[in-house]
Amino acid sequence: MINSKRIVKQIALLKTLKMDLNTNEAKYNTAKERVAKLKEFYAKLFRGIVAIAITAGINYYINAWENPWFLWVVFGLGLGLTLKAIKLFGIGFLFGRNWEERKINEFMNRRDL
Repeated sequence: MINSKRIVKQIALLKTLKMDLNTNEAKYNTAKERVAKLKEFYAKLFRGIVAIAITAGINYYINAWENPWFLWVVFGLGLGLTLKAIKLFGIGFLFGRNWEERKINEFMNRRDL
């Protein structure tokens, strides 16, 4: 004779294991995306430093720092990298870590979509 309580317990255990597996998989995917974003940020940072060094060298070669126009490049790249870092590392309230999730939930809860 089959024990129905035992089967129910086994089914509940399997559901729990499946939920744990999905949670771990979601965590892994989130961590993988974050690592990809970090890698992209560091690559942009390195390219920015190289671009600044090249433009500073050209500026020095052309007019020996009489007109330091390369500082405009430094300002532009610095601003872009700062905004990217704020978004990536979650500094501030506009680009925080949960901003996208909050917006998705906000749009999902709206009735006019």
